[in-house]
Amino acid sequence: MRVFACLVSLCACVQPLWAETVVATRTIRAQQIVMADDLRVVAGVTPGMADEIGQIAGLEARRILYAGRPVSPQDVGPPALVERNQIVLLGFRVGGLTITTDGRAMSRGGMGERVRVINLESRTTVSGTIDANGTVWVGQ
Repeated sequence: MRVFACLVSLCACVQPLWAETVVATRTIRAQQIVMADDLRVVAGVTPGMADEIGQIAGLEARRILYAGRPVSPQDVGPPALVERNQIVLLGFRVGGLTITTDGRAMSRGGMGERVRVINLESRTTVSGTIDANGTVWVGQ
């Protein structure tokens, strides 16, 4: 029984040899699009970090990515379509009724992300999801 417990604890410490981690090949500034050439795969496991270049390439850096350091999926996101303080089209759709007005974005974001927007007519702050053309849809 004691030998079995030692083997179990030994197996728990061994990492697979085929595991890989994505690292940046150069320093990438925040708000830049990360290209496949900016990344490489190195042997080893870093928990919580990307293990395939395809998970990161084509996305926008949300913070500085330093050369030689592992890249986390939380370090990148969809390219921003809406900038902070930008006037955006604010929409609400229910059934066949669509209402649109102008709003001011409170933060930047990319397609599918939620942002807060001030309705310029009522001065009310609402949250909505950004679509592919930069419209922020509320209530979806």
